[in-house]
Amino acid sequence: MSAEQEIREVIEGRAAAMTSGDARAVLAYYVPEWVQFSLAPPLKQRAESGDPGPLTAWLATFQAPPKREVTELEIHADANVAYATSIESMSATPVGGDEEFTLWYRVTVGLRRVDGRWLIAHEHQSVPFYMDGSFRASVDLQP
Repeated sequence: MSAEQEIREVIEGRAAAMTSGDARAVLAYYVPEWVQFSLAPPLKQRAESGDPGPLTAWLATFQAPPKREVTELEIHADANVAYATSIESMSATPVGGDEEFTLWYRVTVGLRRVDGRWLIAHEHQSVPFYMDGSFRASVDLQP
């Protein structure tokens, strides 16, 4: 199997594990400690794949695990280091909410081959914002 196919399986497998609500399965796609620039504060955080607590707590804020979709996936890899970009969506209904929302956002991941497996070492998620002075997040965009 090519590096690109292996990395595609990592990214799509992570999305499927998130949709199933399995925090440990999601974290199995990451190196033991990675850097995360997520949609939520702070600006930068270090995360540990051995600690499912924060992800489990976040998943509990929804009535059911968020549905994830990966689109426009592009992968660039050499022997041991790779990066991938995608446009992804998350659809969910918050606990106590009546309506499901769908949010589209950009994702870039950096991967390393560790003991023959591709694992995510860096993840960056972002939502563009309107440059009209309002600084409103552009959460209405769709691919």
